[in-house]
Amino acid sequence: MKQKTWTARKEDLKGDWYLVDATGVALGRLASSVARLLRGKHKPIFTPHLNTGDHVIVINAARVLVTGSKADGKLYTRYSGYPSGLRSRTLREAQDLDPTFPIYNAVRGMLQRNTLGADMLKRLRVYAGPDHGHQAQQPKAVTFNAKGDLELG
Repeated sequence: MKQKTWTARKEDLKGDWYLVDATGVALGRLASSVARLLRGKHKPIFTPHLNTGDHVIVINAARVLVTGSKADGKLYTRYSGYPSGLRSRTLREAQDLDPTFPIYNAVRGMLQRNTLGADMLKRLRVYAGPDHGHQAQQPKAVTFNAKGDLELG
């Protein structure tokens, strides 16, 4: 008896929509859970070379939990390439300017660094408040249990 390895095809891919509330959830736990949903690792048809992931909407990004002294100690840096072109800001300053930036940046750092990862990142929508414009997609709510693990509902 011959056994064949099954792999997903483009016809098999169907992206669901999930709604994640970031209120009181630690930034790293939230980002790793969202990256897992975007990548599609929670599905039985996960295939590493295809985008088997889902669309994820993160609301209340301004209320994400940052533990310890990371609010003032974590630095985001960028370099223009010119002399004296190094710019840095703390997590608190970045959140004051754009509350969605820390979540978006953390999730981006957990995805692959190629065109497939960029395609997965396009399926992420982050909103600072509770309002989003994706009610027509009927997103499924995602909750976090007491340990901080993701529970699909």
